[in-house]
Amino acid sequence: MKIFKQNALTLCVQASLFASVASVSTNAFAADEAVKEKVVGIEVIEVTARKRVENAQEVPVAVTALQGDNLNAYSSAAMDIRFLNAKIPSLSVESSFGRTFPRFYMRGLGNSDFDLNASQPVSLVVDEVVQESPILKGFPVFDIERVEVLGGPQGTLFGRNTPAGLVKFDSVKPTQDFDGFASLSYGSKNTTDLRAAVAGGLTDNLSARISVLRQDRDNYIDNKAPGFEQDDVLGGYTDQALRLQFLYEGDEFNALFNYHMRDLDGKPVTFYANAFKPGTNSLVDGFSRDTVTHDSAARATQQVETEGASLKLEFDLGNYTITSITGYESAELFSRGDVDGGYGANWAAGFGVPTGPGSIAFDSETADGIPDHQQITQELRLTSNFDGDFNYQAGFFYFKEDLKIDSFAYDPIFSGGAQTGYVRQNQDTTAWAIFSSFDYSLNEKSSVTIGLRYSDDEKDYSNERTSSPLTACCGAPATAAGEVKTSDSHVSWDVSFSHKYTDDINLYARVADTFRAPSIQGRSLFSFGDGISVADSETIISYEAGIKSDILDSMGRVNASVFYYTMDDQQLTSVGGGSNTATLLNADETTGYGFEIDSQFILNDYWMITANASYNKTEINESVNRVPVCANCVVTDPVSNGQASFDGNSLPNAPEWIFNFTARYAIEIGDGEFYAYTDWSYRDEINYFLFTSEEFTGDSLFEGGIRTGYTWDGDDQDYEVALFVRNITDEQQAIGGINFSNNTAIVNEERFIGAEFKVNFF
Repeated sequence: MKIFKQNALTLCVQASLFASVASVSTNAFAADEAVKEKVVGIEVIEVTARKRVENAQEVPVAVTALQGDNLNAYSSAAMDIRFLNAKIPSLSVESSFGRTFPRFYMRGLGNSDFDLNASQPVSLVVDEVVQESPILKGFPVFDIERVEVLGGPQGTLFGRNTPAGLVKFDSVKPTQDFDGFASLSYGSKNTTDLRAAVAGGLTDNLSARISVLRQDRDNYIDNKAPGFEQDDVLGGYTDQALRLQFLYEGDEFNALFNYHMRDLDGKPVTFYANAFKPGTNSLVDGFSRDTVTHDSAARATQQVETEGASLKLEFDLGNYTITSITGYESAELFSRGDVDGGYGANWAAGFGVPTGPGSIAFDSETADGIPDHQQITQELRLTSNFDGDFNYQAGFFYFKEDLKIDSFAYDPIFSGGAQTGYVRQNQDTTAWAIFSSFDYSLNEKSSVTIGLRYSDDEKDYSNERTSSPLTACCGAPATAAGEVKTSDSHVSWDVSFSHKYTDDINLYARVADTFRAPSIQGRSLFSFGDGISVADSETIISYEAGIKSDILDSMGRVNASVFYYTMDDQQLTSVGGGSNTATLLNADETTGYGFEIDSQFILNDYWMITANASYNKTEINESVNRVPVCANCVVTDPVSNGQASFDGNSLPNAPEWIFNFTARYAIEIGDGEFYAYTDWSYRDEINYFLFTSEEFTGDSLFEGGIRTGYTWDGDDQDYEVALFVRNITDEQQAIGGINFSNNTAIVNEERFIGAEFKVNFF
């Protein structure tokens, strides 16, 4: 699938790419030798959680930064962005699409909606540009300097869709000094992961950096469905990405241009029909991740292409800085798969069609596509740089998104996958906001910050069905159409107070309010009508207090926070089994509370450890709405006429406990350093849906990894060889499910063993 045309932007980037590589290579010989200094104590982590460069220990908000060895180890084994799951307090990540469309959950708040126009209460910001579409959120993580996770709400400075918080990625930026790296790893399932970057000065003021990624895995899952037998048909992918940056640094003016693209050609997430033992959430005896029984596995595909660019301009006016950030993103997708996870269907047995495994109420081979998507963002910000006690920020934000979605249904039983249904959806979103933040030092130790933001959000949605898979079997009309418009505005605010108790201990308290604008879903493919549902705006008010401390003469760091929030009219997605529905609704009220602990310790010259923990208790208070239940599972909520009450339940995909532990040992041997690193994470049990059932309750997940290697220095290079294992215990369990017609499971990745070679040059 060739999506992107050779437009002017692409041609300019290609020309600049060749010029920058040539110039960087020429300047490499003139680069000064890098000077390395051993850092004593835990390093100071600088973050931009408040759109200023600040010490993370002095920011009055719960922020966790991930970088260095931890980030490199977590993302090994050609992992996609889901590697963040349970690696940071209160953060969970899951997907029913595979390597794209991740769904983030923070402090229990998230959105399990799987439609391609879904909005989420956790925002993803990459290089200061919000990635609103769920497809954009799956961009590969490579050549990243730092990941910041900010607990919500973050509705003042960051705006759209941040009631739960945000995840922020900052790429490694160009420098005048020549440097770069290249790494190649190889592991299980014939998986390769190639990463490289090179940077340096082009002129005295202009520098560039190009970063590339290619990840490959062969198909390894065999199809054993009768009449459809085929080896190595699912599980593989080729994922390629590129980022090109130009940085101009003047005396009073800086400019950063960022171009990025992705090309994924692979298979969707694998579904396993009737994988649960009846009445339990255990996988059936003899279950194997490497085997499926699909009647449409040969046609499964997932193709994603994204392209974007941003331009950041900064003008230093002495007492003020003016910042402009312009962003453009586009995406195209086509994903087709066997959603029921089996072959045949019960209703077709009378025609001599085999079916299995177990009971398959109806076959479901579907596809979703984005033939066209464009997002434009513009932020203009004025920041004061006063020497006194008072400083402020003020700005304007604009967001425009045009999205088209195609939904397809196919007949895998009698016509070999011929198309039987089609729906086109169109959604245009326009949002704008004005915001400000005021910082005032009350005295040498105490300060207060007040933030305000006015937001306006409008959506214009329509869909049209031209053919229905339910016409022949169930008498549904072949055509249907509908449209809806939504709009809302809100004033978000936050107040935070920080106090420097000692030179090494900071205390803070924060209260914040924000909203998420109305959401629209149009699941018309399997509906008798237009399938449109609307969820009104949700609002949240959150209270938080915390302590940030450097202890043991800067050889230890312990940060902790406690929080409580109330969300009104929370937007939720009802996914119902036998009725094959997916509908948006608003819950009356949701409450949550908990705590987070983030700690690091340097034990001696050889050992460093980190230990993190979080507890989140969520409860839905809803006495009116009820939701359809699964077709063949054991529901543990009160059920009447196929509808379950979810009043008092916890939120979907909201584990109460998350633990994470890492340890690194290093010792000098010969001319280099030997190291051994291990990490372990635990995620408590979860519900997959709003209702609770025996089968669709996910067990706790405990996974660990080990990485050991040797690094040594050359004249102008550093070298590293490493061996690593992910999911070392090879724990096998369900991490998600589909409950339309049978008890279909999504399972975790199996044990991965690999080796890596890396060279850093400067």
